[in-house]
Amino acid sequence: MRIFVTGVGGQLGHDVMNELAKRGYEGVGSDIAPSYSGIADGTAVTTMPYVQMDITDKASVEKVIKEANVDAVIHCAAWTAVDAAEDEENQPKVRLVNVTGTQNIADVCKELDIKMLYLSTDYVFDGQGTTPWEPDCKDYKPLNVYGQTKLDGELAVSGTVDKFFIVRIAWVFGKNGKNFIKTMINLGKTHDTLSVVNDQIGTPTYTYDLARLLVDMIETEKYGYYHATNEGGYISWYDFTKEIFRQATLLGRTEYSEDKVTVLPVTTAEYGLSKAARPFNSRLDKSKLVENGFNVTQATISRDIRELNLTKIATKGGKQKYAVQSSSDIVSNSKYMRVLNDGIITMDTAGNILVVKTVSGMAMAVAAALDAMQIKEILGCIAGDDTIMCVVKHAEETDRVKEHIESFIR
Repeated sequence: MRIFVTGVGGQLGHDVMNELAKRGYEGVGSDIAPSYSGIADGTAVTTMPYVQMDITDKASVEKVIKEANVDAVIHCAAWTAVDAAEDEENQPKVRLVNVTGTQNIADVCKELDIKMLYLSTDYVFDGQGTTPWEPDCKDYKPLNVYGQTKLDGELAVSGTVDKFFIVRIAWVFGKNGKNFIKTMINLGKTHDTLSVVNDQIGTPTYTYDLARLLVDMIETEKYGYYHATNEGGYISWYDFTKEIFRQATLLGRTEYSEDKVTVLPVTTAEYGLSKAARPFNSRLDKSKLVENGFNVTQATISRDIRELNLTKIATKGGKQKYAVQSSSDIVSNSKYMRVLNDGIITMDTAGNILVVKTVSGMAMAVAAALDAMQIKEILGCIAGDDTIMCVVKHAEETDRVKEHIESFIR
């Protein structure tokens, strides 16, 4: 299957392209920049096919998508600066991107009779009450310009394309670009007190998990409206901030501990800094996903550890390490690959030592996955919090081992 993805310079498009690559699909990325402009993290998206495309240029959209010869389009590109969308001078551009651009893509998908997946938002509703919004609800009442243009984009898709998925998402964060977590971490460095709203309720959604779901969907013909967030319940932005700082503290960043940074809950009215009205109720009903056999998981490192069948065992020195259970229940190599993909940042060699840098807190899980893969040239691995040192039998084999591991995570 060959998939065209818009907005690959952003958080979600980046992860969708990488998910396509993991599954062996051909992904063709696009954005407004002349070349890929997202995070240079060495993942597949950075070297996958890319074509510049201005979605507001109808002729360009038609030419590019037709020449790409794809089976489906996942449309991630959008104007997402909610407050800036309220500025009168920006509103024509917002509408051009979110509505006209979407219509241009929908027209080509209709002509080619291919699938189209459009990302929308809970902002198409008014955000009142406490009941989760159902995906097929038509009680639209956007509170701001951004929400109205995303709704009009929905109508463009549903009114044009036969084979469409409209997926509403909320509270999205990813590693490629700005997000709420990075914002809070940065503010916590320079402020000892932060005020965060506690009367807007929703569910944080990690783009890595969302990308998996979107590719799951595009593989099927289960068209229609869906709502997608991570699991884990409903929280406020205040709750989210508290958890961000708690996790940072557990990872050794004591500058974010409660005695260093105070987080105060305030109402939206008390906060009072936003140009655009925000919905209070961003709860989304995801039962339709389950009914159609789709799954969205909770975004946690512990999930990957659990799926790998890793358990903590005591060492001779009284410390603990992760090890793979040696039983007939051992999981498939695909699970190892996922932990390697999620955990490894860089690898370097020095003689017969392979030094692996990982996401903070994942070194032991990655080391256990490497051990379980039984790479015969590796004598053993020692892991800390974010660094692994693997001892290779012979120095001349170290580069080959590095390339072998890289072949699994490209």
